[in-house]
Amino acid sequence: MSRISAGLQVLALVAGAAAAGAQAQGLVTTHKLSAALANQLVGDSVATCAQKGYQVVAVVVDLDGVRQAVLRGDGAPIHSMDNAYYKAYTIASLGLSRKEESTKQIADRIAKNPPTNVPQTQLPNVTYAQGAIAIMAGGNTIGGLGVSGAPGGQFDEECARAALAKIKDRMK
Repeated sequence: MSRISAGLQVLALVAGAAAAGAQAQGLVTTHKLSAALANQLVGDSVATCAQKGYQVVAVVVDLDGVRQAVLRGDGAPIHSMDNAYYKAYTIASLGLSRKEESTKQIADRIAKNPPTNVPQTQLPNVTYAQGAIAIMAGGNTIGGLGVSGAPGGQFDEECARAALAKIKDRMK
């Protein structure tokens, strides 16, 4: 077989693979919580914190950062509305690439890096405050749950984890 003939065969194979790949790229399938599960998640987060005496806001976002469910508990501070969203948005957007499961993991990673590797400008809607966890299904992040208003991010995160544990078996 000549070099030209062999080259043309390789080119034909590459072109065929590219065409098949282009067809496969026409649709993207994504997963997110149903409205019912998203609402249960924020409700259980707020209720769990309320049982401990914490007045919080809980927010569920999908991977696009769109709010799916929001609940402001009785007496929760107004700034917690934004902060809970920022936490959920942060874990859904920044946690995804490194498979981090909480804003605490992101903050711990950033704290270990020299200052020159930490972003010098604040990214919109991003906070490194503890209190958000990734919503995972099938080993993949499908969203974020942020809680804000308890007297410490670790308490926000505890409420989020307790709520997520209640619906884990229904996320298949």
